[in-house]
Amino acid sequence: MPRVTEEYYEKKKQEIIDAAYRVCARKPITSVEMKDVIAETGFSHGVVYRYYKDLDEVLRDLVVRINRGNAMGGRLHAIVDGRAASEWKTVIREVCDMLADYLKEVGTDVLKISLYCDVLAMSDPGRVKSIADKIGQEESSPLLKLAPVLGVYLTDAILKNALAPKHSVEEILQFIIASYHGIQTGYVLSTCYEAEQLEGKYDPKAMFSCLADSVILMLDGK
Repeated sequence: MPRVTEEYYEKKKQEIIDAAYRVCARKPITSVEMKDVIAETGFSHGVVYRYYKDLDEVLRDLVVRINRGNAMGGRLHAIVDGRAASEWKTVIREVCDMLADYLKEVGTDVLKISLYCDVLAMSDPGRVKSIADKIGQEESSPLLKLAPVLGVYLTDAILKNALAPKHSVEEILQFIIASYHGIQTGYVLSTCYEAEQLEGKYDPKAMFSCLADSVILMLDGK
């Protein structure tokens, strides 16, 4: 291969990831093959394989790009940092409101790809673990950063407000993340696939408001 600049090398890789993004937004990742990505790029097999040895390497860089471009850490810290423990109910509502905005802002293509990744994880967990192991902590899912930041704040709020939740902070955080995935699925089904029972009836803002109410009740021991 002739010598190329680092800029040229990265440009070609990004073009391949662009193509993978388009393919994965159209069809489930479980049915995507390397030949689909190659066809989408318009490049020859040889060109693509100079940059990526297999589809999983492409998917790894695709996930990294999506996660980097949709970080929520800054928003989360803006809500939580410096807030008094007595403001815990307001903080919960603001976090849930932020999640509702985030869901809409990332776009349905990203949300579909995220759901397709979940399906791949269920059908081939070993493969997904291998891909995930090659993703750095700073490039991991934005939702994973929610737990430690919010967890520290809630633990402090429970102590200083003498709250008596019936579930641990870890369980409550898991409930928030699981609920996010459920709301995301409903939003995608109603927006992209016009699910008969959800079409025109699914409002993420309302769903996350319900989630905030539930978390507040749980933290209050109810």
